[in-house]
Amino acid sequence: MAIPAAEIRLSQGRLTVAAVNDAFRRAGLDEDRTQTMLMTELAQRIEAFLASDQGSVEFPLQLGDAIDCRYFQATLTRPAEGETGICVLMLVDHTAQHHTERSLRREMTTDSLTGLPNRQGFGDLIESVMATGQRHAVLVIDLNRFGRLNACMGSLVGDELLITVARRVKGALRSRDSIGRIGGNEFGILMMIDGSEDEAHVLAERIDRAMRAPFRLTDYEVNVEASVGIAFNEGPDGDAEELIRHAQFAVKHAKSAGRTEIYHPQAFTIARAQFAMETALRRAIEQDGLHLAYQPICDLSTGKTVAFEALARWCDVDGQNHSPSDFIPVAEESGLIVPLGRWAVHEGLRQLAEWDRAAGGNCGVRLSVNVSAIQLQRDDIPALIESALAGAGISGDRLTLELTESAIVGDPDRVTAIMKAMKALGTTIAMDDFGTGYSSLAYLQKLPIDVLKIDRSFINGMLADRDKIAIVRAILGLAQALGMQTTAEGIEAIELGHTLAALGCTYGQGYFYARPLDPDAAWAMIADQA
Repeated sequence: MAIPAAEIRLSQGRLTVAAVNDAFRRAGLDEDRTQTMLMTELAQRIEAFLASDQGSVEFPLQLGDAIDCRYFQATLTRPAEGETGICVLMLVDHTAQHHTERSLRREMTTDSLTGLPNRQGFGDLIESVMATGQRHAVLVIDLNRFGRLNACMGSLVGDELLITVARRVKGALRSRDSIGRIGGNEFGILMMIDGSEDEAHVLAERIDRAMRAPFRLTDYEVNVEASVGIAFNEGPDGDAEELIRHAQFAVKHAKSAGRTEIYHPQAFTIARAQFAMETALRRAIEQDGLHLAYQPICDLSTGKTVAFEALARWCDVDGQNHSPSDFIPVAEESGLIVPLGRWAVHEGLRQLAEWDRAAGGNCGVRLSVNVSAIQLQRDDIPALIESALAGAGISGDRLTLELTESAIVGDPDRVTAIMKAMKALGTTIAMDDFGTGYSSLAYLQKLPIDVLKIDRSFINGMLADRDKIAIVRAILGLAQALGMQTTAEGIEAIELGHTLAALGCTYGQGYFYARPLDPDAAWAMIADQA
């Protein structure tokens, strides 16, 4: 294919098109208007080329307005050595290629369902605003329980809902704000900040109001709640993807807090520290880097230690002790509570069997182990307990499993079946931290619970607080009526132990009796009372 070319001369300070080839004419570039455009666009470049000693130069060239624009790769060359004031312009038409690339780019950056920018396209919008220095914020909208709705009603209804949500949210925006779909059920808003950052809160409230009305779909009417997280740009050197991640981090907290949340850098620092702790904890579990401490549980009527509660402790490879209040929440959020809980059951029963061997038979104490609500949901607890008991050679009547109220009432039917299976193994079931949750009398009556553990918040300062005494008395009366035993936590003075015993409490534990002990110290306590 012939390449359009034109000979251009510089004479008396004026550029003219001296000649063109047939390809130039067939390309429609020989009209006076086009030649004028060439001279306007290229005058300085051609003059600079003719004044230089270069043999040729290439550059992109764009001709026409936005509607009818053509794109070329232009080359300026000298026709022959020794000639001055003359050059040849050759043009390769890249218009079709440019349109194809732009079309592909549009497909790559557009969400096919809603027609909105996708995550990549939304990031491009942010970068274009960052380049201008305009203050802006990114809001991320997450549709709560969308996965459940999608599973129950089908993907077609889910798609219809997403399209409807996109339209409704777009209607709540200002003309200069932009919306994109950045995830399965996540939308991103790019808003310009003209005054204060309160503008982002105002927009979040408008979006919340827009989402309150029911969504009328083809065959359904559904109510959808949304959580909103906000992140503000930190300056002209910001990163679009990082800004989106910050807003997503904020929306994660908004889902749990039930309100719009703003990203704060220190929150991300805390999250990174928790992730580092999660990594180290995972390694510690895999490499047997944790140990159990054993806190005595005493019979309040005799003062004799009858059981030990096994409590996880962690000292990392650097010798740093981590508080359970720090690493247990991380374990629960990450799911590591399942292998941690499994290890605690096996290790606790192994230690109990070791005390039995040292005593030459039953050492006279039972073991109490905590079972997390998450472990109760994800693990096969009856199979775990049966395997651990068999492996240690311990009978089930010497094991107490402590469950929190939230674990019990979260899925009562499933928990009831699990409890019955554990009771069939002979184990004792205790409800931990009783009184701090939301148990009902119906649950207490129906579930096979043997022991109520009274939370330390009611025991601490009880003797000086009539209300606490009344609450403890009521719990003890309820337990007695239901045929349950009771354990008071947090006993730190002998007067508390005596008062609780007089009120009818069965067992007690706390620093008055002993802090959590290592296995050797616990064995010494067992041996002393043998």
